[in-house]
Amino acid sequence: MTPTSETTIHKGLAGVVADTTKISKVNSETNSLLYRGYPVQELAARCSFEQVAYLLWYGELPTADQLAEFEKAERDGRGLERIVKEAIDLLPTTTHPMDVCRTAASILGATHPQAADNSREANLKKGIDLLAAMPAVVAYDQRRRRSLEEVPARGDLSYSANFLYMTFGEEAAPEVVEAFNVSMILYAEHSFNASTFTARVIASTLADLHSAVTGAIGALKGPLHGGANEAVMHTFDEIIKALPDGGDVTEATQKWLEDALANKKKIMGFGHRVYKNGDSRVPTMKTSLDKMVEHYNRPDLGELYAAMEAAMAKEKNIKPNLDYPTGPVYHLMGFDTEMFTPLFVASRITGWTAHVMEQLEANSLIRPLSEYNGVDERQLP
Repeated sequence: MTPTSETTIHKGLAGVVADTTKISKVNSETNSLLYRGYPVQELAARCSFEQVAYLLWYGELPTADQLAEFEKAERDGRGLERIVKEAIDLLPTTTHPMDVCRTAASILGATHPQAADNSREANLKKGIDLLAAMPAVVAYDQRRRRSLEEVPARGDLSYSANFLYMTFGEEAAPEVVEAFNVSMILYAEHSFNASTFTARVIASTLADLHSAVTGAIGALKGPLHGGANEAVMHTFDEIIKALPDGGDVTEATQKWLEDALANKKKIMGFGHRVYKNGDSRVPTMKTSLDKMVEHYNRPDLGELYAAMEAAMAKEKNIKPNLDYPTGPVYHLMGFDTEMFTPLFVASRITGWTAHVMEQLEANSLIRPLSEYNGVDERQLP
């Protein structure tokens, strides 16, 4: 592009409306995230993750018969083929779990019988196969890192209950399953975020759905997009380690934050590029956190959470985003900290694949321009 005085550069595409979508939006009037028009907090309170996945893919909540058929398809696809487990086993346990998810998604695509078919019917099949397989990937990876045997999937459990069962080898309490289900719903979709836009860019080239999801996982690995729920627990660990015996949590948290800000450290789990009055998903997830703090008898974690939230409000007047309460919830459930963002992956597969299919419905290659500001044209000597 030839530079002109009238050219406006939108770094990071900030403020640029790239396309239309019917999948989700943030209603600025109510500060509420909507999935196909439904406030996500209402979906989290009254629906299963399976119902929400169906809503994102098909545009409407399922009838009882539709839900039963959808659940059967998901349950039939649970578990991992030998080739996927062998590939995971080849990766050292020092490999970040997000790299494992990315590798597994690529293998699942390379071996899928409909890999090259970009029809909506084929992509729905590939989407549900990914949805069913990713919990097995995450569970298998956590267990191998702990030198534990694989736990086979169970077809008599819900998506969330089975996920927890495969990871920990026993059925979770109903309140734990419910908190996990809420987190999956809240993470499922969020319009044109970085990973979703990555998936749409890849899909716009008419690459296959698994390629788009693999790229989206790569985008989510970046700490400026995914990973904040993981970073929250690292922050809590730092504060706890610095807390003297009998020390005051509020004082220790305030000191940690002042030092972090003085060193220009980015505080993860706070602020959001879209929400101006606080992330609308936080109250719902915070309610789940409160229940988990009570269930696991960990008031200390609840106290630390409140102290950091208050300190950030005092120092920066910035509110938490969804990752802030979700990290502690996953920690209490027993997930390794490095597994938190892969849990995000397992949920967001629904949103990514919904966007891939929407992109293909009226596809146009996504190819923005750039303004050159390098050396003027010159010749070799």
